[in-house]
Amino acid sequence: MSRLPAGLFFFLTLMVSVSAFADESTAPITNGQRILTCAHSFHWFVPPILQEIAPTAGITGQQIVGLSQIGGSMVIQHWNVPDAENIAKRVLTAGGADVLTLSPIWLPDEGMADFARLGLAHNPDIRVTVLEFWLPNDTFQPVYPLQVDVPVDHNAATVDELKKQQVLYNQSVEDLIRSLNKEFGKEVVYAVPSGDAVIALREKIIAGEAPGLKTQEELFVDSWGHPHEMIQVLSAYCHFAVIYRRSPVGLPVPPTLTKDKSVPPDQWEALNRLLQELAWQAVIKNPLSGVRP
Repeated sequence: MSRLPAGLFFFLTLMVSVSAFADESTAPITNGQRILTCAHSFHWFVPPILQEIAPTAGITGQQIVGLSQIGGSMVIQHWNVPDAENIAKRVLTAGGADVLTLSPIWLPDEGMADFARLGLAHNPDIRVTVLEFWLPNDTFQPVYPLQVDVPVDHNAATVDELKKQQVLYNQSVEDLIRSLNKEFGKEVVYAVPSGDAVIALREKIIAGEAPGLKTQEELFVDSWGHPHEMIQVLSAYCHFAVIYRRSPVGLPVPPTLTKDKSVPPDQWEALNRLLQELAWQAVIKNPLSGVRP
């Protein structure tokens, strides 16, 4: 039997090693995760929807172990809650979370790093997800106080401009994610690209390809961008995909989606399928999601 050339043998050995590492770090997660969340109003609806989704995906044992809710909040505001009342710090210090989901309101802040370091100190396997949300007022304008009463015509927005603005926001989040993962020496913090998924949905609406939806403004409760149920579910699917590293495509309609009476019931199935597909595509296209197609 002829022997492999030394160079080829080394290459094949390297590929097997890399493949084994990739399989371990990107393989789908089948056991229910203990999920802790610090959220503003563009995110605090996600944990309850994850509770609707997980059982239908055959995932058992998922727990929502804590939810810190502060309207219009930066992550640091959740960190600065007094220790006696700080459920997030209490859960992390006890090593009680497998996943921590965070949602910066505009620019990411030092609260992200503080929470990630605390979680990692008490659970070396913790994963931290960071929401890249859809932009309030359809533009990247990170100012405080928040401009929640600016008149906005969501129907006038173009996909090209939305993408241009979203990239500016995503970059700020992803720069910090890379910096933290470099500090930790491994992947701990991951991006959840809900904003990209929302733009993809808006593109489908403009093209007349979104079941039950006719205009972009149907997605939002107000000009600021608080979401109706279809975006809530879309963002939850993005989180599901990142947390469990698996596609949500094919799961049944979650109860939350049926609460939106603007969508005819005979369109729920088709719209749900579209939301799942858009979420999955957004997640696998983002190199910081930790999910590979």
